Amino acid sequence: MPINPHLPRAFDLILQVDRLFAALIPQAVPEHGLGGNLLYAGELDAPGRALVAAGNIAGAASLAATADPAAQKQAIREGVIDFLVTSLEEALRILKNEIRKRETVSVCVAAPPLAVEREMLERGVLPDLLPPDVAGAPEFAAFLSQGARLPGPVDAASNQVLVAWSVTSEPALWLPKLEAVAHDCLAPEDWPARRWLRLAPRYLGRQAQRVRLMRCNEEAARRFLDQVRQRTERSEIGVPVEIQLIPNPQAE
Repeated sequence: MPINPHLPRAFDLILQVDRLFAALIPQAVPEHGLGGNLLYAGELDAPGRALVAAGNIAGAASLAATADPAAQKQAIREGVIDFLVTSLEEALRILKNEIRKRETVSVCVAAPPLAVEREMLERGVLPDLLPPDVAGAPEFAAFLSQGARLPGPVDAASNQVLVAWSVTSEPALWLPKLEAVAHDCLAPEDWPARRWLRLAPRYLGRQAQRVRLMRCNEEAARRFLDQVRQRTERSEIGVPVEIQLIPNPQAE
């Protein structure tokens, strides 16, 4: 069971989504995650797609915008966006219904973000959450002055680690089994990690087909490593498992 410093390149995207999820989830509750909250992700470029993916995993209702047809198609193809609409009015009809039910949904308006943001202000649409790096952006100042929030910094506790794992073959069979092992190694209060394990594969799609990741404390990481080692020795896990540990994960 080697420690692998060279997991698939998709790991970089998964790590980015994990960091955003870790920044969003402190404002959530165990029962519903961020259900009932509107996350405005801005431009649906690569960082925007990562933020919407993190919002989906956290349970938010997410709104993004882009006039780029290629970006629109990519977001739909990757499963990041549930609905692509042509106007903010269409988006709000979908979002209001799902926010009322505290359900997860993601909508992209096929228009330039600045135009969408101007209309949001004119219509009195106030997001609960904004992208984490817009504190000095003038186009977001009005939202912030009215009470929109920024995701907080990730609490890089001294005992916090990232555990990433992959298998050499048959990932569709063995990765879910390893997820179950990881789930059993978590304490009841580790509900954000449980939520991540349950929902990240769905919203990361093809990017997570060959690698998984979990943010947890060192004790849970040790339990996971011990369990994987023991089950491999007993031939309950029938393929080599490659694991990477990243101590003190930061939000940069």
